Parts: sequence; structure tokens; C-alpha cells
Amino acid sequence: MNKLKKNRTFRKTKYVLYKETLVDFNEHFWAFVGSFVGLGTICYLQYEKFSPAEFTLLIGSFGASCVLIYGVISSPLAQPRNLIGGHLIAAFIGVSITKLLPDLVWVAAPLAVSLSIILMQITKTLHPPGGATALIAVTGGTSVRELGYFYMLSPVLSGVLILLLAALIFNNIPHGRQYPSRAMSLKKIFIKK
Repeated sequence: MNKLKKNRTFRKTKYVLYKETLVDFNEHFWAFVGSFVGLGTICYLQYEKFSPAEFTLLIGSFGASCVLIYGVISSPLAQPRNLIGGHLIAAFIGVSITKLLPDLVWVAAPLAVSLSIILMQITKTLHPPGGATALIAVTGGTSVRELGYFYMLSPVLSGVLILLLAALIFNNIPHGRQYPSRAMSLKKIFIKK
């Protein structure tokens, strides 16, 4: 009996490992196309507005969002509410902390990220790349700081909407791939309790 149980566990483990290591070219292709178009559009629109260092920071935050919304589209962290809400909350917190503590970056940076996490948790909009968005508002260069609260509109909101639009298009083209996740109805996405 014990040997049979071990054999069954071994077969299940072998099947799970096999399933997890299968290459799904269709899935990978659409993740590539969506992220390339989404992030490529942001890069094209924002490239001239920021210094190379600031541009790199901004794109890093959106790049992390791409991993979620094109690579693991069924994750609760990748849903539209989290994508939009997480980035906007984090941008607001980052700019606010920068205004309160403009000369204490060593305090402002961790405070902005930590407060962003808490507020995203409270509002149920947790999106890990939002932490980078808050950090960029504090540590970004002069161009980012001069934007003040306009940082929330552009590049943050405009960038997030571009990524969302590309996700809605390219994540829904192949059969069996749906964004937002089937488990997340529109009512659940925008009205969480």
C-alpha cells in the first residue's frame, strides 16, 4: 500500500514537472508581441523627454509590469485594477514624499516604497512594479522631479494605459488566453471588497 502511494506521488510529480517544462510557442509568441508593442510604444513616446538615466528607470518599472501582464496574465497582480491602481497610487505617494522630504532621499526612497505597498494592500491594487514607480518619483533626476504630480499623468498613466491596451488586444487573440483573467470578472476587477 505504501509503495503504491509512493509510486502514485512519483507519477504525479513527474507529470507536473513535465507539464511545467512544456514549451508553448503560441503563448510565448503572443507574450513577446504584446510586450514588444506595448513597451515599444512607451519607449518611442518617452525617449526624448528624459535623460538616458531617467529613461532607463522609467522603462524598468514598465518592463516589470510587462512580465506580469503579458507573461502571467491570470495572476491577480496582473489584472487591470492592479496595473492601473498600483502604478497611480505609487506615483502619488512617490511625488508626495519627494515634496515633503526633497533633500532626504535616503529616507524618502524607502518611505515612498513602503507607504506605496501599504496603500496598494489597503486598496487591493497590489502591483509589484508600483514600488519602482514610487522609487523613481523620489530618485529620478531633475526632469522627473520637475513634473511634480504631472508624473502621475505622463509617463505613469499614459504608459499604463498603453500597456493595458496592448494587453487587451494581444492577450485575447489566441484561443485559450484571456485577459483580464476569467476568474476576474469586470465587476470583481473594478469593485473589490
